[in-house]
Amino acid sequence: MKRLWSLALTLMLTLALVACKNDAPPPSSNVEKAAAEKPAEPAKADPLATWKPAFDPSGAEYTYLLSNVSHPGIAGVGVGYKIRDAVWERSGGRLYVDFRPLSQLGGEKDVISKLKLGAIHGMMSSSVAAANVADTLGIVNLPYVIDTFEKLDIFRNTPELFEPFQNAALEDGIMTVDITGYGQYGWASTTPVTNLEEAKSVNFRIAQAPVNTDLYKSWDLKFTVMPWPDVPQALQTGVITGLDHTPTVCNITKKFEIAKHFTQVNYAQGLFVHLMNKAWFDKLPEDLQTILMDVIAEESAKGRAATRAQQEEQIAKAKENGVTFYPLSDTDRSKLVELCTPVYATWGEKIGADYLDKVRNALK
Repeated sequence: MKRLWSLALTLMLTLALVACKNDAPPPSSNVEKAAAEKPAEPAKADPLATWKPAFDPSGAEYTYLLSNVSHPGIAGVGVGYKIRDAVWERSGGRLYVDFRPLSQLGGEKDVISKLKLGAIHGMMSSSVAAANVADTLGIVNLPYVIDTFEKLDIFRNTPELFEPFQNAALEDGIMTVDITGYGQYGWASTTPVTNLEEAKSVNFRIAQAPVNTDLYKSWDLKFTVMPWPDVPQALQTGVITGLDHTPTVCNITKKFEIAKHFTQVNYAQGLFVHLMNKAWFDKLPEDLQTILMDVIAEESAKGRAATRAQQEEQIAKAKENGVTFYPLSDTDRSKLVELCTPVYATWGEKIGADYLDKVRNALK
């Protein structure tokens, strides 16, 4: 009898446990509940929200796809959006300039290839990368040739100086339309660089550009050729300890948060060279060709003026945030020019010695 009672009790306990288990929500329900209770992560802000068009471009008859790798907060880059808006208005909505900054269409070498094929119609190429399109475009990267804002204005507004530059890539089907800028090149670094001797201890990042490679070899400085998107991590990890760039770009793109020192070498103007696929342009109706070229010229001129003012503004902001600026002495500047003698000779052959001499003499 006791054995029967024991068996009955065991059976009742077993059934009770099964019932409790069946009443419990399935694991998936628990996961869903937890997910529902977990606060949603805030959506990342669109970095280009400020520059959205105030019109619907879907009805445009023609689209000009224009690339750039940098941030539209830089005056010379923001020109792309000003071109977009002015062209839309003047064309009555027939031509839409689809401007894509921040490397949306790829890095510069990749975009140059797509530009030649016509997959991308235009690009505002950094001057350092533009020399990969045609050697003559490398003239703007040579040290102390077009190094000041005044020289840049003379170069752009003097036809005998600018037209050979404009026509340099035509044989490859590329038009060089105009130029905007991003300031004067110098050295941002994690340690102070007040002279050339101190510069020898820095590993500088330079662009994927043939002129710059030759330049840094002639200066006998350590350098690493690196795509722009790789720079932030390399700077943070110490793979590079210096950056060959302009104060405007370094401040706006937050490179000064790590590299707290800037040497004002001022050896060249950082430019965005507006390149365009000629075959695409030739297919545009004549009136739209005129509108596009007129707007690009007007807005690029405004952009160059804005670049000069922006550099002063960004230097002041950087100083307020603890960045120290060092002018390069006249002695060290003369030394850089002297060391570049072989570069002037090599690139004189590529660019055309007569053209290089004409530009240098006109801009003395």
